[in-house]
Amino acid sequence: MTTILVTGANRGIGLEFVRQYAEEASVIACCREPAEAKDLNALARSKNVRVMTLDVGDASSAASLARALKGEAVDILINNAGVFGPEKQSAAHSDYNGFAQTFRINSIGPLIVSQALHDNLLAGRDKKLVTITSKMGSISDSSGGSLAYRASKAAVNMIMHVLAHDWAGDGILVAILNPGWVKTDMGGPGAMISPEVSVRGLRQRIAELNEKTSGRFLDYLGKEIAW
Repeated sequence: MTTILVTGANRGIGLEFVRQYAEEASVIACCREPAEAKDLNALARSKNVRVMTLDVGDASSAASLARALKGEAVDILINNAGVFGPEKQSAAHSDYNGFAQTFRINSIGPLIVSQALHDNLLAGRDKKLVTITSKMGSISDSSGGSLAYRASKAAVNMIMHVLAHDWAGDGILVAILNPGWVKTDMGGPGAMISPEVSVRGLRQRIAELNEKTSGRFLDYLGKEIAW
């Protein structure tokens, strides 16, 4: 059975990934506070879901997860955890500590997790590394505002683009995917699409991922996004 690991699995897009993949795969669902993840734990009681602790911005937490999973294959790793950032992140006013924390979670976090679980990916059949990013990380498409969030997503796009090149020799394929504007706690009620629709599209992109699409910036419908 395919094994899929999802970060930020306690709500929103991450929880929907777990819900959909659990119908056909073994899912390792990671979040910072498993005891508080009521919806996720409910899924784990009825599906093939294992809930594990992970703070993506903490290298020691990722190392602990890697030790717990030592020798286990991970076919698909989905870096989904993310934050929007501090209230103050405009051209005029910025919360610098909040700015740095946004980079730690959104940019460095996926790198921490990917490096920690590199051996698990190598042991997997699919060897697919997926990062959920945002169109707001596109420099050529930027409309201004939300500096910390936009910059952190542009940074993780570059990190994953580099990994697509540097890990190609290991047979690891890298997906850099925009989920669209999704109705989640982060996206808000005014968003355009549901988590169900977004994740169905994202899963299709993951299924199609190959050497030609590895390292490209795509949306959930398969449209390429300018860097």
